[in-house]
Amino acid sequence: MKYILTCLVLGFLIASCDTSGVKKNDKVVSKIEPTSKDSNILDGEYTVIDQKKFSNGIKIEWFEKGTGANVATGDLVMIDFKVKLKDGKVVDGNHLIHRTAIPFLVGFGMQTEGWDIALKELKVGDFAKILIPSPLARGEKGIEGLIPRNADNFLIIRIIENKKPSRVVAGTKVWLLEENTHNKLKFNEKCKMEFHAMASTSTTAMFVNTYRNNQPFQYKLTDHGLVPGLRNALINAKKSDRMFILVPYSEAYGTAGYLDFVKPGEDVFYNVLVMDVSKI
Repeated sequence: MKYILTCLVLGFLIASCDTSGVKKNDKVVSKIEPTSKDSNILDGEYTVIDQKKFSNGIKIEWFEKGTGANVATGDLVMIDFKVKLKDGKVVDGNHLIHRTAIPFLVGFGMQTEGWDIALKELKVGDFAKILIPSPLARGEKGIEGLIPRNADNFLIIRIIENKKPSRVVAGTKVWLLEENTHNKLKFNEKCKMEFHAMASTSTTAMFVNTYRNNQPFQYKLTDHGLVPGLRNALINAKKSDRMFILVPYSEAYGTAGYLDFVKPGEDVFYNVLVMDVSKI
């Protein structure tokens, strides 16, 4: 059960980080305080100040409205969240992996379809409860032993920050989420790299997932096969780096697409963990 819960946190999120290094003026601080003895703000009882219902069954209730920018596809937002069932059972959340907030790239299937739809209705600083109906959540399959079939999900979420990329290389956005500063060897033409990766588009989640068979990529800059944007993003990466990489279609599979996985003109999102960098 613990394994299932850990895997559920943001669906296929492997990389995660807190917001301790964020500048205070870049971060929205909530004015709401918990009303119960529980120190977790997500478990309090609050007044609904606004709400919106959609024809697809999604319902958003706001406890607090932020003044930040609208959330859009391709944004990496830091979120504090819990997912509950109708009976109040918690089935997902960053607190399950002891994180105060974790990154979520909007629009690329990191969670169920309802997430990407609902989050694009929010702003940085929003604190809300979202009803995600079963067809836009885990649906008829559910998750054995955790989420029943046809169960509605209730997402309680705070949008903490819209996180800027650590660097942009020829249009490819790179977020360095975790870094072991003790590692000094950077990936270049004199090195080889081993890395795990998951790749998704806005229409196809995880068409690549090296974790499934525990077979990380082995790569040198002289090798062929990686899309240009990913190749450029990996230059200067170090062992233990955890990165989100968003490659524009022009630096990925272009207007041709890739088999049935990537449609023409689709950007590609890579969730990368560098396992090793060593000299050739």
